[in-house]
Amino acid sequence: MTIQRTISPVDGSVYVERTLASPVQIEAALESARLAQRAWRAVPISERAAILGRFCDAFESHGEAIAEELSWQMGRPIRYSPSEVRGTLERARHMIAIAPAALADIDVGPKSGFTRFLRREPLGVVFTVAAWNYPYLIAVNSVVPALMAGNAVVLKHSAQTPLCAERFEECLREAGLPEGAFQALHLSHADTERVIRDPRVDFVAFTGSVAGGHAVQRAAADRFIGTGLELGGCDPAYVRHDANLAHAIENLVDGAYFNSGQSCCGIQRVYVHERLYDQFVDGWVDLTRKYVLGSPVDPGTTLGPVVRTAAADEIRRQIAASVAAGARAVIDEKAFAASQSGTPYLAPQVLLGVDHSMPVMREEIFGPVAGIMKVGSDEEAIRLMNDSAFGLTAAIWTSDEEAALSIGDEVQTGTWFMNRCDYLDPALAWVGVKDSGRGCTLSAIGYEHLTRPKSFHLRVKI
Repeated sequence: MTIQRTISPVDGSVYVERTLASPVQIEAALESARLAQRAWRAVPISERAAILGRFCDAFESHGEAIAEELSWQMGRPIRYSPSEVRGTLERARHMIAIAPAALADIDVGPKSGFTRFLRREPLGVVFTVAAWNYPYLIAVNSVVPALMAGNAVVLKHSAQTPLCAERFEECLREAGLPEGAFQALHLSHADTERVIRDPRVDFVAFTGSVAGGHAVQRAAADRFIGTGLELGGCDPAYVRHDANLAHAIENLVDGAYFNSGQSCCGIQRVYVHERLYDQFVDGWVDLTRKYVLGSPVDPGTTLGPVVRTAAADEIRRQIAASVAAGARAVIDEKAFAASQSGTPYLAPQVLLGVDHSMPVMREEIFGPVAGIMKVGSDEEAIRLMNDSAFGLTAAIWTSDEEAALSIGDEVQTGTWFMNRCDYLDPALAWVGVKDSGRGCTLSAIGYEHLTRPKSFHLRVKI
């Protein structure tokens, strides 16, 4: 029997202990998922929508407790944790609402003597492996649409956020979802790979690191199943010469430091036109110094700890390596009394004098750190934004929509923003390019990855 312990970044205490699933429990879960899916796929979409609508209601009713647990598990300030509850409901309800149209039969047009159409069939059992940094928002991207499409779901959540998986299970049970159609398992890495290899699993939805994505691909390589991979990011923003400066500063500082910078689509690389550079930097530094670093359960805290001490140590190493290569760290860490080595409490930082030889502009730094670089033209900004192994989101601040569209066409990214960042609209496809992953969640297109097309070609006149 192996015990999984969740260490809270709030105070270093053991917040949750869970026993990892045994081989017998894993076998039972997969078999019951396979059997439950056969019945669930026959349930009309309207009835699936009613059940998942009740799930949303149950989730909302537990929102206060869910938000508090979230802060203790991964360290987000309690003043912001309720936003994840709201965002989860927004995504779930949107995907429920669009399901009838997204999953409807596709009429390919008339042909004399024939009936022809395409139907979207569920894949079977979807195995979701979710990350801790946005534990509900990440999981809901696949869990709700997979169930709406007629799949069964097995959820393996991060060891940092095990209660999030259990909350999904609890609320779906309250909603009346048939037994076995959704199950949460606490698994080791080795057992996670075994589940991916199991012939009863038909699709894997993974969110995590690039290295984790490669491990999922290797585990699935001997089988003809789909994998959806949302991986890392080192996302850029361009502040053009015609930007609203105050708006750009406010949005981009938040985009870099919200959730203590622990967001795949958080802003890390900022390119500012030379006309605005000095004013932009002054504004960024001034706003950064106003953050309050402290305990996430203190309502006055605006910046919480990163998830664990080892993560803080790695972020400090990446900052130090960038400084050793010539960057200048602007923020005095001592100005943030709570920031201490040997703890997950880490001051926000901005680096100037950066270039693309430095970790801050090349690696994913999963923390409250950004680099700001001066550029002289749109062309230079495009070249630098594309000079990355990643491509999840990118953003521009400008008053010229036509220029934003033109530049966006040239930037290698999954989502292109104008005058905003670090946001996911459930009506749009959530995708990545390059090392940021493959596949798609959300929007009507997201349903295409959780179903397979089946063609019906009926000769009705002989």
